[in-house]
Amino acid sequence: MELFEDRLKGVKSEVHLSDYTTIGLGGVAKYFVACQTIEEIRSALKFAEEENVPVQILGGGSNVIFPDESFNGLVIKVDSRGVEFESGGEYTMVRVGAGEVWDDLVKSCLEKNLGGIECLSGIPGSVGATPIQNVGAYGQEVKDTIVSVKAIDRKSREIVEFLSADCEFGYRKSRFKVRDKDKFVIVEVCFKLKNSGKPSIKYEELQNYLEMRKTEVSSSRPSVGSLSLKDVREAILALRRKKSMVIDPNDPNSRSVGSFFVNPILSEVEYKNFTDRLSLYGFSKAPSYKSTEGVKVPSAWLIESSGFYRGYKKNGVGISPNHALALVNYSGTTKEILSLASEIENAVYERFRIKLQKEAVIVCGS
Repeated sequence: MELFEDRLKGVKSEVHLSDYTTIGLGGVAKYFVACQTIEEIRSALKFAEEENVPVQILGGGSNVIFPDESFNGLVIKVDSRGVEFESGGEYTMVRVGAGEVWDDLVKSCLEKNLGGIECLSGIPGSVGATPIQNVGAYGQEVKDTIVSVKAIDRKSREIVEFLSADCEFGYRKSRFKVRDKDKFVIVEVCFKLKNSGKPSIKYEELQNYLEMRKTEVSSSRPSVGSLSLKDVREAILALRRKKSMVIDPNDPNSRSVGSFFVNPILSEVEYKNFTDRLSLYGFSKAPSYKSTEGVKVPSAWLIESSGFYRGYKKNGVGISPNHALALVNYSGTTKEILSLASEIENAVYERFRIKLQKEAVIVCGS
């Protein structure tokens, strides 16, 4: 009988998925293969079809939680590499393989003084994952710089290219996460970055930190308005480290998937119902921010105002002492982390009638 290794080059069996995720959770995959080219991904998809097993795409493993039991399918780790810079006029087009490490890309772009993604420094994961949930932080989102996304249709295995306007970007979402979930494998992303870019300093927390640093270091330090892209990157990394939002093997609180929940966006009616309930629990007001989609309420505030606190632990998991949105695996299991997430969701809904939505991708078991 033909061995599966003969039909798919590089495929492995019984691979421990906890070794491939930042949260360190998950059982074994029946099949696992790392793919560096489009043809290798196509071959892997064909193999899964022949074996009649489900497929899970994996990038940097920073936003995914696998089940404790085995995953009875094929995990395809997208490792396509390559970065091409094409400068013209005020902007540079940057074509990037989906398997490139996101923060490495940010760093290399800033070294070339290309602006537009500096506030996304320190975010773990791969480039291919960024369009899926429209990664954003500190006032920037990848949708603002993405020109196009190249992907493989999982069914036909043909190449499809989407312009930015076709990606249906929204707050922490895109067509790849909603309407076309699990339909495509992203293999390349093209960004448009500004030459000699000025740093984006829109976020109040970032502004306050930069002003504080200017005062602490010396009166001769450049004003916030004259800071470089690299200055802003260093500030972002410092802020993220304080929250354990930079992956660090020496920081046990960084063993997470970053923000576990997205900030809910409420309609006018939902927001009014929410504010009407505040006084029932002794709150005069709650932080909120208007957006084009509605009123955004911070999930971290909702969690801490529903009886949970930073540093809370239960069994082998808990809430980071540095950020209420990070659920941390200290020595636990997927079952325990999902149980804690459910407790939080139920408490927030019971108190505020708001349903928290998970930002992390939860993979079903065998």
